[in-house]
Amino acid sequence: MEITFAELGLNEQILAGVATLGFNAPTPVQAAAIPAVLEGKDVVASAQTGTGKTAAFMLPTLQRIAVEKPGRAEKPNAAAERSAAARRGAKHNAKQGVAKRNAYPQALIITPTRELAAQIDAVAKSVCASTGQQAVIVTGGARYKHQITALQKGCDVLVATPGRLIDLLDKKHTSLENIRVLVLDEADRMLDMGFWPSVHRIMEQLPKAHQTLLFSATLPASITSTIDALLKDPERIEIARTGQTAATIEQHLCSVTQGQKPQLLKALIDSFDPAPERVLVFCRTKTRVDSIYKNLKAAGLKVDVMHADRPQKARARALERFRSGAIQVLVATDVMSRGIDIQGIDAVINFDVPLDPEDYVHRIGRTGRAGAAGQAYTFMGPDEVTPLREIEYFTKALISTWDLPGFSYDEGRIILQDSRSTTKTTRSMFSGSRSRGKGFGFGGRYGRHT
Repeated sequence: MEITFAELGLNEQILAGVATLGFNAPTPVQAAAIPAVLEGKDVVASAQTGTGKTAAFMLPTLQRIAVEKPGRAEKPNAAAERSAAARRGAKHNAKQGVAKRNAYPQALIITPTRELAAQIDAVAKSVCASTGQQAVIVTGGARYKHQITALQKGCDVLVATPGRLIDLLDKKHTSLENIRVLVLDEADRMLDMGFWPSVHRIMEQLPKAHQTLLFSATLPASITSTIDALLKDPERIEIARTGQTAATIEQHLCSVTQGQKPQLLKALIDSFDPAPERVLVFCRTKTRVDSIYKNLKAAGLKVDVMHADRPQKARARALERFRSGAIQVLVATDVMSRGIDIQGIDAVINFDVPLDPEDYVHRIGRTGRAGAAGQAYTFMGPDEVTPLREIEYFTKALISTWDLPGFSYDEGRIILQDSRSTTKTTRSMFSGSRSRGKGFGFGGRYGRHT
C-alpha cells in the first residue's frame, strides 16, 4: 500500500500545494526526506535525476518556516514602515541601502544555474499560492531593480545563484539573519572549488542555529569531509548509490574519429523513426556549441543554443522553445546538465565525452525522467578513451558499444573491448614499465582501458 503525502506530516496548506504540482504519491526520496526535514534534522540526500528532489526539500521547508517565526521580534511599527515604503517605491528604499524587515527570508535555496533557479522558484511559487507565503528569485542576468522590488514586497523563501545573492547582501538589500533552513541544491557542484568560495562567504552570514539540507543526484567521496564539517549529525538518504543511472535510459557508446563527429550527429538525428521531438546535444565548450549549432541549422534542422555567454533572455527563450517543441534540437554546454526538468526529451547526445564522470550522470538524466524511456548516445574520439573509462568506473557499468547502421566510419576510431572491467585497478609505481610503448590493447598507455 502506497504512503500518502498526508501521512508524511504535511499540513493542509502544503497538501493543497502538492495538488498543484501534480504528484499523486510521494516518490522514494520524498517519502524519506520530508519527515526528516519536518523533524528539523540536517539532511544529505542523493537520488537519481527526475525523482522529485525539489519537492522533497521545498514542501517541508515551507511548512517549517510557516510555523517557526524568526528569533528576533518584528518592530512594533514594522507594518507602518512597510506601507510607507510601498508608497515611496522601491527606488527610495534602494537609495537608503537598508533592507526592510520583510525582505529578510527565512529559507534560502542556493543553486548553480539561472535555469535551475527559475525551475525551483516555479515550484516554490506554486506551493506558496496555497500557503500565502512569498518566494523570490535572485539570479544574474536579470535587472537588480526588479529583484530589489520583489524583496521589498516580502520574502519568505529566497531562491538564488551565489553571485547575485552576494551582490545584494553587500548592498544591504537583504539579510540572512533570519534564515532557518538552508538548501544547497546540486550540492556536489555547490561544494566544489568553483562555487565553494562564494557559498562559504554566504554561509558565514547565516545564524549559527539553522537547518542545512544537501540534495543532489551525485555526492562523490571527495566532498565527504566538507559535508561532515557543515552538517550536524545529518540524516543520510541514499535512494540510488552515487553514480547510478536510471534503468529507463538506454545508453550507447559510439566510437568515432573527431573529424567524423559532425557527420555522425546529423546522420544519427536523421535516423530516428519517427523523427524525435526533442534532442539535447551536449558539447564541452561554448565554441563547439556554436559550431555545431551552425552546422545543424545549415542542414535545415530547427535548432537553438544554450551556454553561459548567451544573454539571459536568449537562454530563457531557447529553453522555452525547446520545452514547447518549437525547436527539435538544443545544443548546450553543461549549463543544461543539472536539474532542468523538460518532459519528452527523446535523446541526449554527448558530442564530447564529459571530463567529469558526475556530469555524465547529470547529462543523460535529462532523458528517461519520471519512469519514461530515454536514449543516450556518447561520441568517443580516440583521445577520449580515458574520460570514458572514468565514467564507467564511476557508474560501475559498461556503456554498450553501438554503431549507426549504414554509416561509414573512418578506420582511425578506437573500439573498446567488451571484456573491459568496471573496477579501476591500482597500479604500483613499477607496474607500467614493462609494457611501456607496446601500443593500444597490449598493456601500453591505453592497456588499462581494455
